[in-house]
Amino acid sequence: MACDDEATLARCLESVAFADEIIVVVDPKSRDQTEKVAIKLATRVEVHPYAGDLEQKRFTSSLAIGDWVLSVDADEVVSPMLAASIQAAVADPIAVGYEMNRVAWHLGQWVRHGDWHPDWKLRLFERSAARWVGRNPHGRAEVTGAVSRLEGDLFHYSSRDLADQFERIQSHSSQAAEALYAEGRRAGAADLLLRPAARFLRSYVLKGGFLDGWVGFLVASAIATSVFLKYAKLWEHARRPPA
Repeated sequence: MACDDEATLARCLESVAFADEIIVVVDPKSRDQTEKVAIKLATRVEVHPYAGDLEQKRFTSSLAIGDWVLSVDADEVVSPMLAASIQAAVADPIAVGYEMNRVAWHLGQWVRHGDWHPDWKLRLFERSAARWVGRNPHGRAEVTGAVSRLEGDLFHYSSRDLADQFERIQSHSSQAAEALYAEGRRAGAADLLLRPAARFLRSYVLKGGFLDGWVGFLVASAIATSVFLKYAKLWEHARRPPA
């Protein structure tokens, strides 16, 4: 899936050049050269309106013709060690799904603690045994059968800078609030006052985010801000006048 990812897409696609087919789904709202980069490096490119992370991932997986699917976002890069692990797993599988550890590059360093690390994601799976579940804006793959873990990192270059990070927080918190509201959830005082503080303490203190220095503090703060905005927007939803 790609939208305004001209700066990162080539690096992503080159890291999975070992795959039998490379499918890229481009959001038609993309304003840069994302589609041209995809056409140059991918096996198949589809332009498909974005209805949500979960829906887009389901659509993308449905286009695959092989038995195995590797799901990678445009801002991610498969490391050489992980690439070797993926190829070995597909050649001689011991499971129907494989998790890989995602490591984020943020504000000039790798984040090795807090809520962002370790960050195990099930991204390699046998197509017939998997489905996409969860809630927007973060869908996840789920398989029926055994799951194992791969060696090597999935590098994540999620934000160019703090401004870009907070644009993403605004977008993601809005999507999450809408999904919660559609499920019948409503926000109360505990959601607005306690959840953000609890997430900051978990990321920065309990999970050792302080070991990443100021970057760890900023990551924990951003996570807490995202949680607050999600529930504040959910609270706001319930107070909008009927259409």
